[in-house]
Amino acid sequence: MENLSNAELVNLVKDGHNAPNKSRDALGILYDRHQAQIFHYLMFRLNNQQQAEDLTGEVFVRMLKALPGYQERKIPFEAWLYRIARNLLIDEYRKERLRWSFPLHEMDHIPGDDGGHEKFEAEWTIDSVRQALLQIEPSQREVIELRFLMGLSAKDAALVLDKTVHAVKALQHRGLQNLRLKIQEMEGRANEQS
Repeated sequence: MENLSNAELVNLVKDGHNAPNKSRDALGILYDRHQAQIFHYLMFRLNNQQQAEDLTGEVFVRMLKALPGYQERKIPFEAWLYRIARNLLIDEYRKERLRWSFPLHEMDHIPGDDGGHEKFEAEWTIDSVRQALLQIEPSQREVIELRFLMGLSAKDAALVLDKTVHAVKALQHRGLQNLRLKIQEMEGRANEQS
């Protein structure tokens, strides 16, 4: 069953009343295939592990409820899951009035030769990109996250965002230009301070 496509697994889940064991197994495989990606998408946006875990679970609860009406020909399953996750994020931001904040990691010791310096630099780089992403237009940021952090194709990102592929490519182009400028500005300020 592991080698079945998402569409075949979805059909098995939908046919749960005829084969409940197969349906349960198919649902488990869909969860295992997509849970980590959905969690990372939410974690990057929220920067709160508990909240990202809770919302990841909710994505799959909503998926299960909506699955009877899902049709593969309208939107690929993976893009559909991201759309559910995106809608949950929007609901969460509205409900809690969450603000995008990704504080830089603070060092509580000076790294030695134990490789800590490389780890700190990697974390700083990730946080620098997050900080720069926060400074560009939200629609550009969202396209960049879906395309480069989540690895979606332009077509799938367009389906998630309910935009044309051309619009996604234009947002991506402008977003990457703006992101590059913001990172250069941040590096310039860091160099001035040192």
